[in-house]
Amino acid sequence: MKSVLKTTAALICAAGMSMGPAQAETLSDALANAYRTSGLIAQNRAVLRAADEDVAQAVAALRPVINYALSANYTDPSVSDDFTVTATLSSSLLLYDFGRSQLGIDAAKETVLATRAGLMDIENTVLFNAVQAYLGVRRSEAFVGLRENNVRLLTQQLRATRDRFEVGEVTRTDVSLAEARLAAARSGLAAEQGGLAQAREAYKTIIGRYPGQLAPPPRSPKVPRTEAEAKSRARQINPQLKAVQHQVTAAEIGVMRATQSIYPSLNATGRFSVNDSGTDSTALGIELSGPIYQGGAIASAARQAKAVRDQVRAQLYSTGLTVEQEVGNAYASLAVAIASIDASDRQVKAAQLALEGVREELQLGARTTLEVLDQEQELLDAQTSRVSATVDRHIAVYQVLDAMGLLTAEYLGLNVPIYDPAAYYNAVKDGPTHGVSPEGKKLDKLFRAIGRN
Repeated sequence: MKSVLKTTAALICAAGMSMGPAQAETLSDALANAYRTSGLIAQNRAVLRAADEDVAQAVAALRPVINYALSANYTDPSVSDDFTVTATLSSSLLLYDFGRSQLGIDAAKETVLATRAGLMDIENTVLFNAVQAYLGVRRSEAFVGLRENNVRLLTQQLRATRDRFEVGEVTRTDVSLAEARLAAARSGLAAEQGGLAQAREAYKTIIGRYPGQLAPPPRSPKVPRTEAEAKSRARQINPQLKAVQHQVTAAEIGVMRATQSIYPSLNATGRFSVNDSGTDSTALGIELSGPIYQGGAIASAARQAKAVRDQVRAQLYSTGLTVEQEVGNAYASLAVAIASIDASDRQVKAAQLALEGVREELQLGARTTLEVLDQEQELLDAQTSRVSATVDRHIAVYQVLDAMGLLTAEYLGLNVPIYDPAAYYNAVKDGPTHGVSPEGKKLDKLFRAIGRN
């Protein structure tokens, strides 16, 4: 039994249930697969593409608008039995609107930047969930291994207790105690096996497939040495903060656009029409148009834009506090995990020595079977705590990166093609039409690359 205990302790000190073979799936493999297959990331990439199109539509407001119309008219026979077909081509071009259209373009660009930051935040979330799923399976596998080992030990002990009962060294009570503890151990094993099954399902949901043989987690990525340094960097690079900062800028632009809505617009217009009789007409002109009275709608829109701006400004302040809190929580979790590992190491060593001593004293009649069983349970609890503390330390390191906004495929160096959020924007920002321009052809190729055709 001592040899079995020593083997178990060695496994726990190595962070639990090391799988060993070179073909085992690594944490980097799992993260890369989550990055490639995440539906949440794909969903938010589509949201970003939709925001990119807002820029193209805003740019279109500064370009000529050309429309056609075909009409057929039949005149009442009582007046004139006549059937006429007319074709009309009309166009208009904005000449001046006090900068409202340009402000619309600027606001759309800020929204794109905010959406890009939101996509990066989603990437952080997906990869952190993948880390938790991977280490959750590792934790459950270690727990199942400990429980299985415990059941084996208690089975051996029950057999030995029954042998001693047969020769009159112990009472029937001792046998019953051993049987009860073995039954409890089997129940605990079943519970941990159920937990492992749930962890595997969570892994499949996040990573995209069921886990095979999982390798021990690699050395944790480096994080800032101090919490203050991490908070300072998070203030600069956290995508949640950057998203709200761009939203603030967009809201301020929205206020300027709303306050300029009372000003007129100057447009150049053109119209050419021809009918089936060969008669044609051409008209060119300049049109100045603007509001006179709209029932207070313009003033209301301006007040609304200011309220939205104030709301987003307040959101920026609260988001900054939330980001700092998340960084602080991550460092607190990391400190607790490190302290727990040290304490658990001491607890495992002490519990193992105590169990060996209690067993020897049982042979001398100085201890009872119940005391031995209690000490075995204490050792199991210590080993379980050691596994949890090790897993918690790994998770806390990645939690720090997530809180800072650094938990990305690029920062981690994952072996995947890194998504370029600017590629689609660059293809559509000038409002190309499919297949009729070099930019449009590039866009068609990009559509095929992302599987949209």
